[in-house]
Amino acid sequence: MAMAGHEKKASRRITPDELLARMGVTPADNREGYGFVVPWKSKIAGGAVRSLIQWSKVLASVSETPLFGPCALAAYWQRLILDKTILDPIRQMARFLTLTGRNPDIFGEMNGWIYLSHARLMHSLCGNFISDGSFDIEKARRLTTKDEGKDFLQRCIGEFAFLEMNFSSLGLTRLRAMKELLTALLVVITETPLKSGDLPYMPKKADGADALTFPAYLEEGRRRLENIYRENAFDIKDYAERATGGKIGYCPYEIVAGSNLHSVVLRHYLPLMDEYRSNGKVLYLNTPLINLPEIYDLAQGKSIVESMLKEGYEIYLVEYGDAGFESARLGLDFYGKTVHDRYLDLISGRHPGQEIHAMGYCMGGTLILPYLARRAEERMARRKPMDIRKVAVVVAPVRFDDGESGHAKMREIIRTEYDRDVVEDLFGDVNIPPQVIEFGMNEIQAGVSYYMASGFYSRASRPDALSDAAPFLYWLTHGTKFPAQAHREWLQKIYAENGIYEGTYCLPSIVPALDGKPVNMDALGKAGVAIFNYRGDRDPIAPAGSCVSSDLWGLVSDRNIGISRGGLNRTIEQHVGHVFVVSKKLLAQYLGVVKAFFRGDQSIPVES
Repeated sequence: MAMAGHEKKASRRITPDELLARMGVTPADNREGYGFVVPWKSKIAGGAVRSLIQWSKVLASVSETPLFGPCALAAYWQRLILDKTILDPIRQMARFLTLTGRNPDIFGEMNGWIYLSHARLMHSLCGNFISDGSFDIEKARRLTTKDEGKDFLQRCIGEFAFLEMNFSSLGLTRLRAMKELLTALLVVITETPLKSGDLPYMPKKADGADALTFPAYLEEGRRRLENIYRENAFDIKDYAERATGGKIGYCPYEIVAGSNLHSVVLRHYLPLMDEYRSNGKVLYLNTPLINLPEIYDLAQGKSIVESMLKEGYEIYLVEYGDAGFESARLGLDFYGKTVHDRYLDLISGRHPGQEIHAMGYCMGGTLILPYLARRAEERMARRKPMDIRKVAVVVAPVRFDDGESGHAKMREIIRTEYDRDVVEDLFGDVNIPPQVIEFGMNEIQAGVSYYMASGFYSRASRPDALSDAAPFLYWLTHGTKFPAQAHREWLQKIYAENGIYEGTYCLPSIVPALDGKPVNMDALGKAGVAIFNYRGDRDPIAPAGSCVSSDLWGLVSDRNIGISRGGLNRTIEQHVGHVFVVSKKLLAQYLGVVKAFFRGDQSIPVES
């Protein structure tokens, strides 16, 4: 967008309101005032595809029934035409986009292109006001005062308007956050406040008044733009990919020989120090099926693995990988039982007689609990003591109902919008792409994409804030595919049937009397397993009302008063969200209490 041509005489300075008026009202403005995202085009398209697939199945049923006579023949030809001309291309495109890591929702894919294009326009426009890495006030004044400069800015604004008008969602979107950054840029270059008085990123006092004078606000805004421009961090996903080089995680590890199970492997983390002193204990980390395992090891100082290595633990982590063709037919029997049986056998062989503790984050915690209960049943049946006596679960839901659990909204979405046949038809053996999982999660996290981007831009006035956020942003924007059969079982057995809580969740077993039978969660208490349960009261994914494992099973204090030497259950509820580990302060608090739990020290206080 470099401006060419000779300078013209000075005139009245253009205002940010005048420039924004050139854009008209766009979907990025959220004039409707929604506190959530409304992906209306995606929902219409999804509903249409769902109806077509259902109609195709009806036609198939009719065509295969001889009693319908000529109607069966007509249904056969109608289905053939429908499939060949409409549904097969849709299926092929869904498979292609999933296999190539792109969004199978064409409107979602277009939105992604708009995010990136909007960011590139911002970088180009901002470059006109940066000289030698610093914001050039005089340059901005010339460009916003001279007629030629104002014409140039208006053309630039028209390009932003074109992108925003083609956006496919309404409400509190990520594009809304990007529009606020554009607005902040216009305020800074014109040195003029908005008529509304609202200024993006203006900190507020307790009484709601502005915490900065307008000149101080402009100075902070210049620093913000300098930092974002220097790192080209206008698009959070693109920036995270470049800043991390596509690789996150701090601690070195090796893959344990013999641990390859389809896409799943077992990591063994290596000591960080030459003078490593083992405490004689093993920590087994179970991760969610749909996220990169680096949630345990985002970066130096933000790593559960790093901290526990320094405590002397031998650390093993289950890495589920990106599900492929063979993974599509593997269910929770495999991911919730077979994997752990194999890996704990490997660990026991490498560390005979050593005490093993377990930890599970989110879904990883949800699934490790019934596994340990079944393991306890098996060992009691063979008259063996339980070999894993302490487990820490982090934001791990186990109760799924329409009442106190807090999952009513997601369960309603599953009942009304999830169609197993459609998901199988479109994704089948390519598994469920992370964008589909994210789409569902966004339904229960009002405006999460907006708040994530807006917070990132707001903090960018601090030089180190961008690089500090990059590993988490990469983790957040790069999920893994959910194995198709495991996805179906997760929604049906865990969410819909509330199987773990109700006692109907079944697992295989090496003990014939237990094989395929419901898991008795009370076996945890009988086997002397203590549960540490860390939950947040601001977590819509794993609401506090669903994270109740320590209240129900294991060494519950009011039921096991006499069993205190090894430590009873412990529940910690904090004012945190689902991914509190990105905060060094909150992570340090968690590590302090979980280390104390594993040591058997119940007296460690927790700061609010």
